[in-house]
Amino acid sequence: MQAQDFARLAGYLLSAIAILGFAGLAAEVLEGETLAFDRAVLLALRDAGDPSEPIGPRWFEEVARDITGLGSHVILIGLTLAVTGYLVLVRKRAAALLVLASIGGGTALSAGLKVLFQRPRPDLVPHAVEVYTASFPSGHAMLSAVTYLTLGAIIAQVEARWRTRGYVLFLAITTTLLVGASRVYLGVHWPTDVLAGWCLGAAWALLCWLVALTLQRRGQVETPDSES
Repeated sequence: MQAQDFARLAGYLLSAIAILGFAGLAAEVLEGETLAFDRAVLLALRDAGDPSEPIGPRWFEEVARDITGLGSHVILIGLTLAVTGYLVLVRKRAAALLVLASIGGGTALSAGLKVLFQRPRPDLVPHAVEVYTASFPSGHAMLSAVTYLTLGAIIAQVEARWRTRGYVLFLAITTTLLVGASRVYLGVHWPTDVLAGWCLGAAWALLCWLVALTLQRRGQVETPDSES
C-alpha cells in the first residue's frame, strides 16, 4: 500500500470515528445524560467561594476572551478570505475555490445543527462574553475546527515541504483546541457542546482534505510546488 493510500484510509477511519463521537454525544445530550459531567467541569473552573469568578488571575480571563475571539465569525471569515486570496495569487485557484466551498459548507452545517438541537446556554455560571445563539454544538469550537483544520489540511496538501506542512497543521490544531477550551472557561458553553463541535469540525476538515486528495489525483486541484 502506498503512503498516500494509507493516509486516505486513515483519513476515512478518523472521520468516521469523529462522526460517531458526535452522534454519541448528541444522543447523550438529548437524553440529559451529560448534565452531571457538564456541571462538574463548569464548576471546577470557577472559584469555590464565588462561582461568578473563573479560577486563575484576572488577567487570564482577558486572555481567554482574546483567544475566544479567534473563533468569531469576523476573524474566521477574514482569515478564510485572506488564505483564499493567497492561493489565487500563487495560482492555485482550484484550491482557493475548494477552501471557500469547504468552509462555507461547514458554516451552514453548524448553523443548521444549532437550530435543530436548540440546547439552552449554561445558566449555572454568569457568561463572561455575550452570546446570541443556541448552545449545541459549540459554533466557536466547530467553526474553528472547520476553518483552521480545513485551511491547514488544504495548505498542507498544496505545500511540498514537510516542515511547513507540520507547522501549519500544528498551529491549526492548537488554535482549535484553545478556542474551544476558552468557551467553557468563560461559561458560555457546556463542555459537551465543545466536544461535539470539535468532533464534527474535525470530521468535516478530514473529509474536505480527502476531497482535496481525490481532486488533486485527478488533476483538478493543483499539486504541491517542488521543494527547494
